[in-house]
Amino acid sequence: TLDLTCRRTPCFAKFAEMEEMVNMEAEINEVQRLLLSVTIGSTLQFYFIGKKCEILQDMNRHLEAILKEKRDLRKRLLKHRCQESLPIEATYHKSIVELLNEAVTFIEKLESHLQSVRSIPQIPQMMNNMDTTLSKTEVLMIELRELTEQILKWEELQKEVYSN
Repeated sequence: TLDLTCRRTPCFAKFAEMEEMVNMEAEINEVQRLLLSVTIGSTLQFYFIGKKCEILQDMNRHLEAILKEKRDLRKRLLKHRCQESLPIEATYHKSIVELLNEAVTFIEKLESHLQSVRSIPQIPQMMNNMDTTLSKTEVLMIELRELTEQILKWEELQKEVYSN
């Protein structure tokens, strides 16, 4: 009867099963965490790659537009305009040549003119900087005068000392 009532599993078998289950859950959680981090990393990588791709596409469109404008401008410059323009009387040819020279000069200086126009919003800041610099210069001038006066007084004292 004792053999029949004896349980075949030891008393700590449940604990071993529970420990095994906890270890398996920990492994599952670790694998899930790793999968989640890999998924997030790849998702972020694809997101940033997508953003970079959009930026490159915008830049490409911009460059294509510039090239198209450049080609159109070259075509217009190479195209003969004689038949499309109004005839100019011979008395005005000299004036037209002078006007073209001025136009070429203006176009050559256009970038510097545009730079001047772009710097207009910065003028108040430049004026403030100039005012600050002027104030500092005035302070230095006053200090220089005082120092000069001190040097002259010292020189007079030295002359008196040597003369005595």
